[in-house]
Amino acid sequence: MGKLTTHILDTAHGCPANGVRLRLFRLGTGGAATLLLATKTNTDGRVDAPLLAEKDFKPGTYRIEFEAGKYFRRMGVELPKFPFLDLITIQFGISDGDSHYHVPLLVSPYGYSTYRGS
Repeated sequence: MGKLTTHILDTAHGCPANGVRLRLFRLGTGGAATLLLATKTNTDGRVDAPLLAEKDFKPGTYRIEFEAGKYFRRMGVELPKFPFLDLITIQFGISDGDSHYHVPLLVSPYGYSTYRGS
């Protein structure tokens, strides 16, 4: 069976992003979002267990929300009152229920990138 994982790298400081809060949602028909998990990253910028695995890992549309603004403020970065990147949302689809889907986030206060990793 497949699984969903993530990790976050802080490209501004050149290190894993520790303690970033994130939430995983499954989107239903009509766009209704169901919260599946709320957690935070460890010292390696990863979550201690897969976000989804085994019977919970199903094809569909998902969204991960990363609290980047709170993380950078905690790291001592001076951000404006309304930070450019505060809550980063990545919406993606899972088509193959037997594959590993990895959604990494490379982030700085003013930019981010993601891709389907392995």
